[in-house]
Amino acid sequence: MLDSLEHLTPAQIVAELDKYIIGQQDAKRNVAIALRNRWRRMNADPSIQKEIVPNNILMIGATGVGKTEIARRLAKIADAPFTKVEASKFTEVGYVGRDVESMVRDLVEQSVNMVKTQKKEEVKQRAAEIVEDIILDALIPPVQGRSASPVTMSSDPNVIPENDYELNERTRERFREKIRNGELEDRKIEIRVQQSAMPGMGVMGPGMDEASMMNIQEMISGMMPKKTKKRKVTIAEARKILLEEEASKLIDMDEVKEEAIFKAENAGVIFIDEIDKVASSSKKGSGPDVSREGVQRDLLPIVEGSTVNTKYGVINTDHILFIAAGAFHVAKPSDLIPELQGRFPIRVELQSLTKDDFYQILKFPKNALTKQYEALLASENVSLSFNDEALDEIATMAYEVNAEVENIGARRLQTIMSRLLNDILFDVPDRIGANAKIIVTREMVQEKLANMVKNRDLSEYIL
Repeated sequence: MLDSLEHLTPAQIVAELDKYIIGQQDAKRNVAIALRNRWRRMNADPSIQKEIVPNNILMIGATGVGKTEIARRLAKIADAPFTKVEASKFTEVGYVGRDVESMVRDLVEQSVNMVKTQKKEEVKQRAAEIVEDIILDALIPPVQGRSASPVTMSSDPNVIPENDYELNERTRERFREKIRNGELEDRKIEIRVQQSAMPGMGVMGPGMDEASMMNIQEMISGMMPKKTKKRKVTIAEARKILLEEEASKLIDMDEVKEEAIFKAENAGVIFIDEIDKVASSSKKGSGPDVSREGVQRDLLPIVEGSTVNTKYGVINTDHILFIAAGAFHVAKPSDLIPELQGRFPIRVELQSLTKDDFYQILKFPKNALTKQYEALLASENVSLSFNDEALDEIATMAYEVNAEVENIGARRLQTIMSRLLNDILFDVPDRIGANAKIIVTREMVQEKLANMVKNRDLSEYIL
């Protein structure tokens, strides 16, 4: 399951991250090593394999510098289940001490969905054949058994004699070809689809935790008979609905659960954001600081390795990779309780973005905002492009507004690009027709965004 990592060296992992994230080389190197170490552990001597624990990472940096994106892209590279949580939400009343485990349940849910999707892809061809037969049966019901009686012709070509097996089969084959060629996509047929027996069911009880409630709900739901209902839909819609149903029937859910649990335990990545919000700014005192320390102590057993009950089975968190992040403007990493600090041995400080970083973010990543807007307008057959001087001006403005108002990192570019291109996006296709070519220049940027950084108070309302 981790075989895909065999061909990804730390240098190659960094190269993959470089396609989407500008700068932050130190952070990229550390997460690349952590990812490669997973494959190394799975291929180490079995006698020590379980003893090798992951080096969890603490990322320190302002908002918008790429902390979340690095973790998310890392999980995609590894084809690993990934979940992101905000540590600050665990301070809410009624969640402390209980909801901390929900991040592990979310991870397992992600893992199950990933494995299920992969398994469905494997049986897709077989499911498509079954769906084709169901659609064909709805169009031309099959005649049971052969008949020796002569063929009875009807003036209506769609009427097939019930006792004429050969004619029925020939007609079915003709319709099968039409279905495969897409000639009948808009024809309506009646199909039976499964519906949930008790869609709005809830379970209440004193002192019942989230895991117990989910297990009881699933048990009761499994005991209820499955209901079906008739729906009249086009063949195109029927194919989509039935393909999902039939593929689900063909996969072995026990195998999916087993594989998903293994994947979550050995390849899962949990990203805990805003961990600085639960750090105590003083070692002594009462009030909020006590609550924050309580959250840290709730997080500790999960991070250092424990078992968590989920509706798919018991999950061991020993080898899940935890990446924590925070700006640490007020609190310091040393304000975390010592035990939790010790569980994040790798500390990486991410750098604030420079003007040059903004320019590169606009130009080079595969998912750059400029490329996204170009793709949006290309769907209307309008060509959009940016010259280098325009990108440089946008980068300068983003850097200056961050310095003047509040530093929100690369997210500032989204606001600026939206304001710059809103008129164009509104005028297409009414005033700007197909095949138009729009080139964004420095002059256009200056004209559209002239007042953005001149008036600090106004900028605060705009952004």
